[in-house]
Amino acid sequence: MINKDIMDVDQSKELCFDFHIHSKFSYDSLLNPKRIVRIAEKRGLDGIAITDHDTIKGALEASKLNKSIYIVIGSEIKTEIGDIIGLFLKEEITSKNFDEVVDEIKRQDGLVVLPHPYKKNRDIPNGILRKVDLVETLNGRLSQELNHKAQILAKNNGMPIIGGSDAHISKSIGCVKTIFNCEKHAIQNVEDIKRLLLNGDAKVVGKESPRYVHYFSATVGNVRKGDFLQLGKLFVKEFRTVLNKKI
Repeated sequence: MINKDIMDVDQSKELCFDFHIHSKFSYDSLLNPKRIVRIAEKRGLDGIAITDHDTIKGALEASKLNKSIYIVIGSEIKTEIGDIIGLFLKEEITSKNFDEVVDEIKRQDGLVVLPHPYKKNRDIPNGILRKVDLVETLNGRLSQELNHKAQILAKNNGMPIIGGSDAHISKSIGCVKTIFNCEKHAIQNVEDIKRLLLNGDAKVVGKESPRYVHYFSATVGNVRKGDFLQLGKLFVKEFRTVLNKKI
């Protein structure tokens, strides 16, 4: 699903999207969908995907704001093999099993994205890439090393790429952009965006967010879940990191 109310988009310039943003409907973010859209507009983005954890509520709320940017409905679903993002969704994804999640996304004519493939240094099981449409090769919350591994994965397997900030705070929105050259491609509807992504007509640019961004969202997540033991471990880990840098 996509919300686009202004049809006379300037096709003489590149269009910039951030395809991975979290709102307050994710346990580890406090961002209001309205604020996300407003910031995206101010930063010159032409479109965003709100991809909350296990829900499309944030994206649906943003899509009703009658704004002049594209709003792609998405969700980041936790499965037994790691996170999977569905884009261009119409309904909630109910399963947590990877194969079933893929089936649900496809039934909605959505796209399956493998986000941050090497987060937590996970392995990519055999056969996974055959069921994925796009590989996220630049994620704003990962290190340069892990993003580079994702780029190699996509290149070696001939996979189309996508990028996103993985923003959980306002500062991060748009720090990673997926760019379409619209001198060659006029975007009129959702199918045009899908086609550009699947054809490999996107380039990804940006940079990783500062470390404190990760620390803040992890703190928010643990507090909202009431996991104060994990919160304590987080503080200890961060303290040791800072201490080691000073030694």
